[in-house]
Amino acid sequence: MKANKLSSKAHTLIKSAASAAVLPILFTYIMIAKPDYRIMNALAHVVVPAANVVGDVITWPVRAIGRAAANMRELASIRAENEELRARLDAALLNQNECRIAIDENQKLTRELDLVNAQPTASIIADVVHDNSALNHETFMINRGTDHGIENGMIVITTDGFLAGIITDAGDRFSRVRALTDSKSNIAVRVAGTEIYGFMIGNGTNRPTIGLFSDPEFTPAPNQRIVTSNISGVLPAGVIVGDMINETDVRVHAPSQISRVMVLRFDDANKYK
Repeated sequence: MKANKLSSKAHTLIKSAASAAVLPILFTYIMIAKPDYRIMNALAHVVVPAANVVGDVITWPVRAIGRAAANMRELASIRAENEELRARLDAALLNQNECRIAIDENQKLTRELDLVNAQPTASIIADVVHDNSALNHETFMINRGTDHGIENGMIVITTDGFLAGIITDAGDRFSRVRALTDSKSNIAVRVAGTEIYGFMIGNGTNRPTIGLFSDPEFTPAPNQRIVTSNISGVLPAGVIVGDMINETDVRVHAPSQISRVMVLRFDDANKYK
């Protein structure tokens, strides 16, 4: 049943197409053999639309192929443009990565140069003979005193160059050192390789706390090195203090970890003698 309906529809379409194809021929014949302008004018209203429809039907495959070809050319152009943009993006990302590496190396070299320039010359070598920890107060004794040229206020560093404390009481042959971990310790510091300043305060542990005031937006990174600053006029600048643990805590040398130290001399301008 369905096959008969489809066949009937196809037959009707073929007849209509044949009639539409005959109309232009009839119109041409009238124009040449019997030119009657009234008939020609009447037929024009029928023939021209029919011819347009037939032309559209006949040329549809060509126009469809043309549109497809244009779309393919546009797609190929877009793909080529995407490839070019992707190559530019890869080059930009590579350049950005190289810039980051260069910045990191520059910061590292700046910190190392900062520390190299600050390396002092040891004045007096001493041994730690006693350490005392009680109620957040941490001090230790060394076996050198005024007989060896030590005075109150001199700074004491470890053999690997880290600040250990400050001489508070100098006897003839022994001296007391206030450790950085002592609750009375409050020293001016700076983040190495930067102009970020602050103060480090002892709290009875080997993790003193630090407060940075010159740039409230700055957040120190773990293991970032901290050095002394001479903004307070008490300590010479550039002596290594410790390394950051987090945003507030600094890892320093506790008295229990120290067996031998160096006592440094510096003049009124906070420079090493």
